Amino acid sequence: MDSQIIGIVNKLQDAFTNVGIPNPIDLPQITVIGSQSSGKSSVLENIVGRDFLPRGTGIVTRRPLVLQLINRPATSKKDDNEQRTNENNPDEWGEFLHLPGEKFHDFDKIRDEIVRDTELKTGKNAGISPLPINLRIFSPNVLTLTLVDLPGMTRVPVGDQPRDIERQIRDMLYKFVSKPNAVILAVTAANTDLANSDGLKLAREVDPEGTRTIGVLSKVDLMDAGTDVVDILAGRVIPLRLGYVPVVNRGQRDIEQKRAISSALETEKSFFENHNSYRSKAQYCGTPFLTRKLNMILMHHIKSCLPDIKAKISASLAKFQAELQSLGGAHGEGNGANVVLTVITDFCNEFRTVIDGNTHDLSLQELSGGARISFCYHELFNNGVKSIDPFDQVKDGDIRTILYNSSGSTPALFVGTTAFEIIVKQQIRRLEEPAIKCCALIYEELIRILSQLLGKIQSFKRYPALKERFNSVVIASFKKAMEPTQKLVTDMVNMQACYINTTHPDFLSGHKAMALVTERQQQAQKAPPPAVDPKTGKLAPGVLNNNRDLDVDTKKEEPSFFGSFFSKTGAGAQKKKSGPIMESPPPQIRPQSALNDREALETEVIKMLITSYFNIVKREMIDMVPKAITYTLVQKSKDQLQRELLQELYKNEVLDDLMKESDFVVQRRKECIKMVEALNKAEEIISTV
Repeated sequence: MDSQIIGIVNKLQDAFTNVGIPNPIDLPQITVIGSQSSGKSSVLENIVGRDFLPRGTGIVTRRPLVLQLINRPATSKKDDNEQRTNENNPDEWGEFLHLPGEKFHDFDKIRDEIVRDTELKTGKNAGISPLPINLRIFSPNVLTLTLVDLPGMTRVPVGDQPRDIERQIRDMLYKFVSKPNAVILAVTAANTDLANSDGLKLAREVDPEGTRTIGVLSKVDLMDAGTDVVDILAGRVIPLRLGYVPVVNRGQRDIEQKRAISSALETEKSFFENHNSYRSKAQYCGTPFLTRKLNMILMHHIKSCLPDIKAKISASLAKFQAELQSLGGAHGEGNGANVVLTVITDFCNEFRTVIDGNTHDLSLQELSGGARISFCYHELFNNGVKSIDPFDQVKDGDIRTILYNSSGSTPALFVGTTAFEIIVKQQIRRLEEPAIKCCALIYEELIRILSQLLGKIQSFKRYPALKERFNSVVIASFKKAMEPTQKLVTDMVNMQACYINTTHPDFLSGHKAMALVTERQQQAQKAPPPAVDPKTGKLAPGVLNNNRDLDVDTKKEEPSFFGSFFSKTGAGAQKKKSGPIMESPPPQIRPQSALNDREALETEVIKMLITSYFNIVKREMIDMVPKAITYTLVQKSKDQLQRELLQELYKNEVLDDLMKESDFVVQRRKECIKMVEALNKAEEIISTV
């Protein structure tokens, strides 16, 4: 039964090997890691009982080797010792998954095939590849076991190795050992400091508690005299839940002389039984014990993982079947007209749903769809219009000049309405810029929604030509709707500017404005009574008493109507000396002094009227521009998009071009078909347990 359980995982590994995409199921397996000089290959060969791994300097294992050991009872009558020493035992052979049906009874040829297939995938330099080699070894001399031999860890590039070879190997090893269902077999040379073990260091990173790591101490026989690994085995150095097993491998001379592994195993047994430090625990040392322990660990590990594996296989099968269906099924069939019609219907329904906010997958982190459009209306446009100050460009002096110019040749007796209309119209036209900007913002939001839907609907991934054509038709529709939208909001601004409705109920009338300004000026002119000297009873020096303290003729000093535009210094002096002299007007007549009381009064009245009316226009534009954009751009797009798409895409002459599938979809369909087949097979395999 134990062999059957491990055999089931072997079958699952085989089922996923040739799929071409990463296996979605984390299968239980023993991953062998260690540095290049740790004796990793010798440990594996001792477990198998045969020489079959490539030997040499530098990186020899350059691809993961999935080694499936399968115990198969002997059919011949030879005894075990004869079977072990026979180079071509008919009961012992290897099979590669990439060479189905071919048996390798000569283990030297297994080594040659490993080298050949490695160079085929990685070239003859020292590069590595994550693509595994699957090797099955059938033998009556092995326990059923599955091991994954990984490249040895290195620190410094040698020869023509890539400069980042250390990172490449580490990344590959990390990918294998970080899987929760992987049992880590960390091989460390006993004659080196355990704290410097590369394998244990990597194992501690992914398994800090040491619950799925077993340590192997190789080269125990090469330790200095008087030293041993008893403290390590007792867990007093770096404790591991699964413990440590010491082993003795063949030396380099033994390998070169092709010493039989059976002889080496006898030497190993003798070493532990006769060593002072290990003789009491010899039954827990050596390769045979390591093999039995690994078999037991893997068996229990698989049993504990089986329920989770079953669930993952079912979930992955449903996922890949759904993806395959979205790609048009196993044969990619589908009527072109029906596909286009379905895509148009789905897109338009989704488009309306996103704008109206009725979608089920509402975002919790940010605004999306129609909510972003509302934000543009009620935050960006609203604040943009409110921020316009009518007097940031028109100063008091400008208003005074406009007042004079608007009255013509006859000076006005009252505040002229012409100046008010001229200024307020200028300010109203400033609202055109934010209104046009608001149109552009809503257009950009519609494009954003289009991009999201193009990435969301699966059919667009399958048909890139349809997606491209779809995109161009929808954008053309939006642009077409933008023209009347921009014209409408521009016309709304022009309508406000062409007719100033001074009878608006919210508008401040001219009489009321005059009264308010007059009242303010009177309050400002009210001053405390002049300060009187308490001793003399006279006013303090410098304080005017109705001009009586100055020799001033009020009639002579009365300002003229255009006083602020005319400098009196030169003209007055000449008048006293030589009599009346009338000067010619200068080429440009500009204000020469500050506003007098009358000009200040009229300017304040005009400003109050402008503010009152401009606020009315602002409120109306804030209310009407979003309505106009929604009506001519957003709502028209929702209502007319489906009709325009049908007119442009639902035509026989373009269907063939639109239905061309992308290379990615064709390749992905093949991968999904293989994965569905593998998962179906895996489900059948796992159902037998």
